[in-house]
Amino acid sequence: MDYTIIIADDHPLFRTALKSSVLQALDEPEIHETGSIAGLQTLLESALSPDLILLDLNMPGAHGLSGLIFLRGQYPSVPVAVVSASEDSQVVHKVMNHGANGFIPKSTPLHDLKDAVINILQGGNWWPENIQPSEAQGKSDIETKLASLTPQQFRVLGMISEGLLNKQIAYDLSVSEATVKAHVTAIFKKLGVRSRTQAVIAIKELEIDPPPIKKNQI
Repeated sequence: MDYTIIIADDHPLFRTALKSSVLQALDEPEIHETGSIAGLQTLLESALSPDLILLDLNMPGAHGLSGLIFLRGQYPSVPVAVVSASEDSQVVHKVMNHGANGFIPKSTPLHDLKDAVINILQGGNWWPENIQPSEAQGKSDIETKLASLTPQQFRVLGMISEGLLNKQIAYDLSVSEATVKAHVTAIFKKLGVRSRTQAVIAIKELEIDPPPIKKNQI
């Protein structure tokens, strides 16, 4: 069977390594790569219908779990496996609770990574061996609100979090400044905030702590 895979990670070297692993696991898959949430949205808004998204939590346009929450809200039928440098069990359980189909640490051996990809494509889930399934927990207020944003509103919110002004956002999105202002107003209303600062603080609640640096990495 021909599969279409999206690899979303902002590190080119890791994307290359992950692509190599997927090519070894599957027979001539169609692979698309992107290094940002905006790029991922562009792929999803095209005619592309992926069978699996391999998603890094930390890349431009994302605040921790925000990218996963957006995908589950807007593309609930597309399988998503988080690929992360973090191996914290709390992070894995949060990812599990937000509807991901798997969590693949970047330290995962090649043969296990292949098994994970194949298992998820066949309708299963894949989690690290030391992780036990957790009971579903209720979504926080900000998580529910973030999932209600439209794709364009989510894109604008990501650009706001990067410090871009309305004029800059309008230029990058090729829309009028009035259109951006309308999106910003809608975003504030949905998130229950009154300013850009409050909006950024709200989504920062979804960030996860970066993995600790090991002594041999210094």
